Amino acid sequence: MLSSDTQAILLLCAGFGQNRQTKPVPLTLGEYNSLASWLREENMFPQDLLNPHFINRLPQLKINKLDSNRLVALLQRGGLLALTVEKWFNQGLWIISRADNNYPERLKQQLKNLAPPILYGIGNQDLLFKGGLAVVGSRHVAQEGLEYTYRVVETCAEQNIQVISGGAKGVDQASMLGTLKAGGTVVGVLANNLLKASVNGKYRPSIKEGNLTLISAVDPNASFNAGNAMGRNKYIYALADYGLVISSDYNSGGTWAGATEALNKIKEIPILIRTQGTLPKGNQALLKKGAIPFPEPPWNHPLKELIETKILDYKSRGTDKNTQLNLFSNDNPSTISYKETNSRSQEEDIPSDFKSIKSPSERLYNAVLPIIIQELKTPQDDKSLATHLDIQIGQLRKWLKQAVIDKKVIKQTKNKQVIYETKTIE
Repeated sequence: MLSSDTQAILLLCAGFGQNRQTKPVPLTLGEYNSLASWLREENMFPQDLLNPHFINRLPQLKINKLDSNRLVALLQRGGLLALTVEKWFNQGLWIISRADNNYPERLKQQLKNLAPPILYGIGNQDLLFKGGLAVVGSRHVAQEGLEYTYRVVETCAEQNIQVISGGAKGVDQASMLGTLKAGGTVVGVLANNLLKASVNGKYRPSIKEGNLTLISAVDPNASFNAGNAMGRNKYIYALADYGLVISSDYNSGGTWAGATEALNKIKEIPILIRTQGTLPKGNQALLKKGAIPFPEPPWNHPLKELIETKILDYKSRGTDKNTQLNLFSNDNPSTISYKETNSRSQEEDIPSDFKSIKSPSERLYNAVLPIIIQELKTPQDDKSLATHLDIQIGQLRKWLKQAVIDKKVIKQTKNKQVIYETKTIE
């Protein structure tokens, strides 16, 4: 069953399989956001628009710059709504809107008003809340890139890390099918033909088993549209904990557009990039724009831990472009080597603080320590520091304990409260 709010949003925003030029033309995302803003100011909900008394007086209302007569015409498509939704439900689809409690909170948190008003989907809705690793890349990718993709997603499946991707040919399909083959779970964010994909033999068994969920923000029968393909990239990243770009063209294509948009606008999702092997120019350019090198294989420790270590390592070093440029060989700018960089050994490229570290947990501690020291220039208790850094207090206490042992931080009691601070220790 559809909620009343979702019915109203569908009437306003859905095309119901009709040509985009068919009148009345459904609201765009920006137009719906304008209406939603007006509803909030009036302490109303989308379902209130379905009240016949409201529809009758709607033509006399001024709702920002929206055409009231167009709104009336959209809201009066109840018959078309009923027929189309019944057909979709019979084909196994479900529909949720931004007004529903089961709408993915990650999309709202990361995208705000850019979150799609409607999501069409098929499969296990619980997977939308699981997070994971977004794995994306070019349609035309070398075999080396595909093999790397399979290695990554097989590791994800083994370690219960969900994969989120876009379903396009090349890296996207390889990541999805590779994960499913290895027994993992996948969310596919499609830009077109959701219904067609839902009955595809390569996806259908995994949908039935609950390991694959396919979603789309556009009409389930929509054909390919470049704008829709570009627009869905941000949904892929927003549903994930981290993003990984396998291969990207330079300054062109959906992978480049999506990665640069995520780097600029979705700040809470770290974007990592493959830096091993022969690479397209886009990978190098994204690294300069702030993408983080993905941990080097083999991944002999939990992948999440390696990723977090890499992110903290990167943040502690800063994003100086010259530092990033040194990751590339001068002889071949499209090839990265961690064994030899600018004719120096790998050991010479590692900061002295990291040379004697043997475990990822020790490396993680060394990466985060400069941040802790900086924050404790103002004395504070562990709970306040954990809240400020947005990390688990249990983990922070372990780091603080080690920092006290290493004489990097002072622990003392003031007014019966344990306080940590950074001072010069004799």
